[in-house]
Amino acid sequence: MPEQFGPSETIVARYRGLIATAFRYRSGVAGLRISNAKGEIVMLPFQGQQIWDVTFLGRSLTMRSMFNEPVATRDYLSNYGAFFIHCGATAMGNPGSDDRHPLHGDLPNAPYQDVQLIAGSNSEGPFMALTGRCRQTVAFSHDYVMEPTVRLQLDASSVAVDIVIENLKRSAMELMYLAHINFKPADGGRLVDTVADDSVDIVVRQTLPPFFTPSESYLAYRDAVVADPSRHRLLTKGEPIDPELVLTMRAKAYLQGWAHALQVHPDRTADFVSFRPDELNYAVRWITRGADQDALGLVLPATAEPDGCGQGKRPPGSRRTRGKIPLCPAFWRYGRGRSRTTGTSHRSVER
Repeated sequence: MPEQFGPSETIVARYRGLIATAFRYRSGVAGLRISNAKGEIVMLPFQGQQIWDVTFLGRSLTMRSMFNEPVATRDYLSNYGAFFIHCGATAMGNPGSDDRHPLHGDLPNAPYQDVQLIAGSNSEGPFMALTGRCRQTVAFSHDYVMEPTVRLQLDASSVAVDIVIENLKRSAMELMYLAHINFKPADGGRLVDTVADDSVDIVVRQTLPPFFTPSESYLAYRDAVVADPSRHRLLTKGEPIDPELVLTMRAKAYLQGWAHALQVHPDRTADFVSFRPDELNYAVRWITRGADQDALGLVLPATAEPDGCGQGKRPPGSRRTRGKIPLCPAFWRYGRGRSRTTGTSHRSVER
C-alpha cells in the first residue's frame, strides 16, 4: 500500500535472509529496497516498476546521470537515471518524423496501482520478487495490461526479469518492447558478446535525434566505428561518445537458446546480460560518455530497432517498404519460466 512508504525506511518483509524495506524519496516517489547477502536492488513500485539502482559485490552497477533521486513524472527524459526501464508497448525508441508517440512509449514511468511483494522458494532457493499490474487504455487505439516481475534470489548477484502483456482489445495489437538496461561503464573495460564484428551483424545509427548537436570529434569516432565495428568494444577513458552511440546487433544464441553480453572490467570481473533472441530478436547497444551522463546499455533486448513506431514497421535499411511489428493477439510473455538475468560476477573472466 502507498501509505507504507514514508520518509523513514521501514522493514516490510523478511524471508530466510532476504529483507525488503519501504521508503519515500524527498521527491515523493516511493522506493522499495530488496537486499540479500551480496547486494541490493532499489525499485520504484508505483512508477514504471523501474529498477532505479543496483549494487552487487560492493559495486554500484547503475549509470551516472543528472538525477540524484527519481522524479514523479511521465516524461522519459525528466526522470532518466534508472538501471532498468521497461519501454513500449505500442511504440518505443526515438519518434520519427511521422510518429506521435512519446520517447520510448507509455511504459517507462507508467503508474501502477496493483503492486505485490512476493516471498517464496523455487529451484534456485529462497527469493523475493516485486510485481504489479499497469493498464494502458486509449479509445480507438489500444487497451492492454503490463505485468512485470523482478526477482532476487538469496545467493544471487543478478536479477531475473519476466514480463507479461495482456491485450484486452478484441483485435490484435501491434507490440513494441525494449528492456533499457543502463550499466556504469568501466574505463578500460571490454565488451564481449555473441555478435560478429561486421556491418551485417552490427548496424551503427548515423542519424541523431534533433535535440542533439554532435561535435566533430564525436562524428569522427562514430565514422571509425562504422568502418570497423570492433572499434567500440574497448571503453577508453575520454572517448568522445557524446551524445550517444547506438548499435543494432544480431546476437547468436548458444546453449539452451541463450545469448550473453559482458562488460569485462580491468580486474577481470564482469557485468552481464543474458537473454533469448527467440523472444526478443534485436540486440541494441547504447553508450554515452559525457560530463553529465556516463552509461552503457550493454545490450537492450528489443522487438525492433529503437527508432520509433514508423521505422519499426520497415525492414532494416528500408525507407519505403512496410515491415512487420509483432502482434499480440491475447498474451505475450518474455522470460516467464526462463528468466533473463542481468547483474555482475566476481568470477575471473578469461582474456
